[in-house]
Amino acid sequence: MGNYKISENLRCIDYRVSGKEFSLVPVEDGSVLKTHPQPSQEELPKFYESEDYISHTDSKQSFHDRLYHWVKKGMLKRKLKWIKEFQNKGSILDVGAGTGDFLWEAKKEGWEVYGVEPSIKARERASIKGITLYPKLDFEEARQFDVITLWHVLEHVPDFKSEISQLKKLLKPGGILVIAVPNFLSYDAVKYGKYWAGYDVPRHLWHFSRAGIIKEVTSQELVFQKERPLVFDSFYVSLLSEKYKNGKSRLFPAVINGLLSNLRARRTGEYSSLTYFFRKELK
Repeated sequence: MGNYKISENLRCIDYRVSGKEFSLVPVEDGSVLKTHPQPSQEELPKFYESEDYISHTDSKQSFHDRLYHWVKKGMLKRKLKWIKEFQNKGSILDVGAGTGDFLWEAKKEGWEVYGVEPSIKARERASIKGITLYPKLDFEEARQFDVITLWHVLEHVPDFKSEISQLKKLLKPGGILVIAVPNFLSYDAVKYGKYWAGYDVPRHLWHFSRAGIIKEVTSQELVFQKERPLVFDSFYVSLLSEKYKNGKSRLFPAVINGLLSNLRARRTGEYSSLTYFFRKELK
């Protein structure tokens, strides 16, 4: 898989909540990084207690908030279009469903929808939209799904290997597992270094390269199918990174760096964030 070690021992600050500093430690061949120290299960929820954590709040107060929701709205149908290349209809489980927007869109298109979201506040907001979410992965053993999605979720999971194993059991034979995560080898990640918003320590416990995520998932006998870039992420992440680095959101440099990231990725494949599709084999 090659050498994917980062060029420096990055120490990143939690700009959202605590102001604490955390290290990024390469794991095995360096294609995956680990946040150190990792908060305990009891400590972790307090790092999400912020109105800035937009996937739990639906906030549209700031420019960042409005940009996030504009991008998200445009991406919902595209994500479903990608999934339909494998599965046109059926049951879909969204893990880390936030306030339920993806499932709401899927439900409108005829999917049988299920979701998991640990945040009480986010579940309450989803219920207003008519989407019922469960607090944890606690389905009866016989329950299986055609599609399981994790949109920027796996990086938050303390034991992501066990999570993948559990999700595999919940997939029907031939079913599709969809995982979207940031890519720490993207141009914008390298450009901003310790200020890169895609690290988002300590809420992001793990950080993946393309090789790293594919290696970890296929090691559990799920077959890699394809990847799709989330091209808008480079602009949003660059805007936040500018704020962390300079104390203010500088729109022009963020747009330039986001654009450069996508242009370079057309050649290298190293987009700021990517969505990966894996299939459970028929047996």
